[in-house]
Amino acid sequence: MSKLKRLANENDALVDVVVPYTQSEISDRKKHYPILSDKKFATRYRRALFQPVTITYKGERFDIQMNCCINSYCSNFGLHQKQYDVKGKPKRYKLSSSKNDSKLVCNPNPKISSTGVIWGCTNRVVSNWAIAEEIKRLTNVNAVQPIDPEYNFHKEECDTHNLTPFMDKTAFRKCGKSSSNSQKYQCKSCKKITNVLPTSRENTTYHQQRNDILPLFATLVTNKTPVKRVTEILGIGSQTYYTKLEWLYKRCLEFQERYESKLKEVEFNELWINTDKMVYFLNNIRKKNAGSKYLMEQEEKQFPTHVVISSDILSRYVFRSDVAYDWDITLEQIKEQTMEYKDDHLHTFAQRYGHLRLPYAPQPPTDSDSQTESGYRKEKEEFDRRAKYIDGLHINSTYTTIAHLWHLKHLLKADEWRFCSDQDSSIISAIMRVFSKEVKIGDAHHFTYKIDKSKTLRDASLDYNEARDVITDWAFHSNIEGMNLFQLARMMLAEELETHKFHTDVIKNGKSVRKPFSNPIRHPLPFRDSGYATVDCTTDVSSLEPIELARLIQKANNKSTDAFINQIRRRISILERPLVTSRGDGKSYIYANFNPKYAQYVITILRTYYNFCMPFKGNGKSATPAQRIGITKKVFDWKDIIYFR
Repeated sequence: MSKLKRLANENDALVDVVVPYTQSEISDRKKHYPILSDKKFATRYRRALFQPVTITYKGERFDIQMNCCINSYCSNFGLHQKQYDVKGKPKRYKLSSSKNDSKLVCNPNPKISSTGVIWGCTNRVVSNWAIAEEIKRLTNVNAVQPIDPEYNFHKEECDTHNLTPFMDKTAFRKCGKSSSNSQKYQCKSCKKITNVLPTSRENTTYHQQRNDILPLFATLVTNKTPVKRVTEILGIGSQTYYTKLEWLYKRCLEFQERYESKLKEVEFNELWINTDKMVYFLNNIRKKNAGSKYLMEQEEKQFPTHVVISSDILSRYVFRSDVAYDWDITLEQIKEQTMEYKDDHLHTFAQRYGHLRLPYAPQPPTDSDSQTESGYRKEKEEFDRRAKYIDGLHINSTYTTIAHLWHLKHLLKADEWRFCSDQDSSIISAIMRVFSKEVKIGDAHHFTYKIDKSKTLRDASLDYNEARDVITDWAFHSNIEGMNLFQLARMMLAEELETHKFHTDVIKNGKSVRKPFSNPIRHPLPFRDSGYATVDCTTDVSSLEPIELARLIQKANNKSTDAFINQIRRRISILERPLVTSRGDGKSYIYANFNPKYAQYVITILRTYYNFCMPFKGNGKSATPAQRIGITKKVFDWKDIIYFR
């Protein structure tokens, strides 16, 4: 029987991140810190740029090294740093850097290659250590662990003190059940009676008073009912509300753990993943006794907070939804890290917390430092001011996206990966870093899907009708009969792709080579509510036949994530769209929450309900996303999730 579970934390070591620096290097840093300028210090210790960071995840070791060329048309794409064995010892990449904005530039290859070409690509570098830490954070946020209490079944003088009822039941007698339905055991030798924790089957609502309100509580939370209204309807306090919200979040993670494990057994021939970001505004408030809200020296009242979401385009199953905010990090931890590793004089790509809004704690300038005393005081004031506001720090969404996709890669099995997103550069960059091997051998392709958001619903409907007329007219003039609209659209698109290219051909070093070129094509079948869309491809699809490429373009869309984001906006009060102020001169985020931890909780709760309990009509049948992707056979409800029926 399964044990009762709790939310995972850092002490569980689900992911072990190995510090990438030796003790001798740390000692050298402390020695050179006061005598080198900040620029020379950063240059001396910049080898972290290409140094892999080793992590252990589910018993396997992985090397995290994401700094490489991300242009799929370049010969350096996905390759690590290399020093060429020629005069001058040039390297594959050079670093164009400042303290907070470093870029990787592809160097020309001194050895003329018979195939491929180097385009002098430029892309921003990332901290491998910070990516490893973000992978660890997302693992802990979305995991539960069994509760393993330490029992003492015997008195001190007992002769059988080494035995437990789990090892030898003959040394104990059962003494009935406790009020929580847990088993009582009595030692036959010393007569001590001990309660053990119930299993999840024996007590599905352990430590939950008034558990009869849980289904209604879940329904209210996912139906845009504000916190105050929920507490009034159920007759509970605010603290009880958040306690039950955390319990429901844990229950949803347990439910997902049971069924999403089946995803590892599904081998997809072709997997379509749509990744997008939702932005909501966090109400940034001061802590109690941290000064007046009317003080001039205060932070912004609203912070844009990103949520990274990935779903299956065909089934609309939402694989993950991660908030780019670390609510467990403390400024004290950042101070300790800065003192130990001297992060304030390092490039961002060498810092452990390079993904955070405040990656280091400002330190007084040294004699060789280029920073002025006034510059230091300004930085320190900003750092200290943060301590007066809500706990935690925002994360650069690129890091969250990379860790998010890394987890997807190790959750799912697919022969061919197909990605679709908008033109968000951070998503494209993350895909190219995480799936560089698959892109390089042609097993992964990425498409961008863009709609004109300025169109009215009437204009979109006109596009919808016009497209069908165009396809029908093309079929009539081409003498094609006996095919449905989708087949006709594919054939018409394939004909256009005979001459349309997503790259440009140029002559370099006396040979014709392909160069990336933004040349989107119009999607043949627009949706009624969005109108015509354009599709572009960031990977090299020149090897695909026009009819096969037409099939891929026809499948590209952003409806799966849009559908879930719309549910978030409509069903979760703290994440709804902003309201117009009473004066009509601005936007109000009155319902936005103060702690992004609870945003992560409610999005995961809604994701569970959306995947397993909300059927939608498509392809002639009504089924939930979980049914469509093939991991369940029934439509669940809240009682199934809460009580594990």
